[in-house]
Amino acid sequence: MAAEGARRSRRLRLHAFIPHSRANGPGCRAVVWVQGCTLGCPGCFNPETHDFRGGQWVGVDELFECIRALQGTIEGITVSGGEPFQQRPALLALLQRVRAETDLSVLVFTGYTWDEIQRFRETAALLSCIDVLIAGRYDERLRLARDLRGSANKTVHLLTPRYGLHDLQLTPVSEVIIEPDGTVVISGIDPLRWQ
Repeated sequence: MAAEGARRSRRLRLHAFIPHSRANGPGCRAVVWVQGCTLGCPGCFNPETHDFRGGQWVGVDELFECIRALQGTIEGITVSGGEPFQQRPALLALLQRVRAETDLSVLVFTGYTWDEIQRFRETAALLSCIDVLIAGRYDERLRLARDLRGSANKTVHLLTPRYGLHDLQLTPVSEVIIEPDGTVVISGIDPLRWQ
């Protein structure tokens, strides 16, 4: 049983990975969307990321090497979902490597509130690897769709001095990415509205 837990801590269930995005945080960023979420926020834009049987397993080391290879072309990484904090051991393993072995910034979206996050065993270690945390469940009644907050109840936690609120406000609300194979990806905090 311990071996299975150790193996899982070295793998993330991944929904998608985009190497270059400008609508998921300050500057050009790689985006990691994890697969799996039990929070079930009504109106969630990414319901296809909820099922833990979806996506694919990817090794933390393999994912880190993909991110490290992008250094020089990205400013940081953004982790979204799904719910990243429902895969805390693997998330922590990834973010610790990013923090220790690169100069990339880290932004994480979570549906958990700040108070809920404080109850996790891994909280201190996780927060030490994150520059910006955007926390709280999406509430479609309080839809905001700006400053990287989907709804007004979400809280922004600037955990290092690397970014300020102004940096988040400058992030485009949406983008369209056309992949080399012709796949179209629509992304951002408000991908259905165009500026």
